[in-house]
Amino acid sequence: MSISAPQPVPHSADDPAATGGTVTDRLVEANRRYASDFHDPGMDARPVLKVAVVACMDARLDLHAALGLELGDCHTIRNAGGVVTDDIIRSLTISQRALGTRSVVLIHHTGCGLLNLTEDFRHELEAEVGQRPAWAVEAFKDLDQDVRQSMQRVRTSPFLLHKDDVRGFVFDVHTGLLREIDPVESQD
Repeated sequence: MSISAPQPVPHSADDPAATGGTVTDRLVEANRRYASDFHDPGMDARPVLKVAVVACMDARLDLHAALGLELGDCHTIRNAGGVVTDDIIRSLTISQRALGTRSVVLIHHTGCGLLNLTEDFRHELEAEVGQRPAWAVEAFKDLDQDVRQSMQRVRTSPFLLHKDDVRGFVFDVHTGLLREIDPVESQD
């Protein structure tokens, strides 16, 4: 299965994007159409499958479709690179302790933009705006190793209750397949 570019959404005459509106105008109009047929599914905030998925924000990853998930099945937590940062730990802690999740799935992907960045990005930002960001870029050169590092950060967090079902994967953006990463690097 290959990933293809999404088909453009047809625009109607009253669509803001068709008449020169912004992308946000288009999204708001799409929401109005969505809400006109919306019926409250009566779901709880607790994921049915008791799983939290941490993944990259890359627009090519349709996590629900790729993992066979339905609305309400999981918590989805995304950031640049899908790396486990303090904020990811914060979200996972709330997911587990307040909302009942027990499993964590970590997903990085081929062709990630963080493979081409370095911490110099922060220095360039500082030079441009006069203030260094308080956050790290979390760039990496080795996808598998970064997935291992992310698994280790989850497994060693004192805030998380459930660490026995933490698994990491690399999603191939060309085939749509997940490749599981062994948490312990092989000694070949």
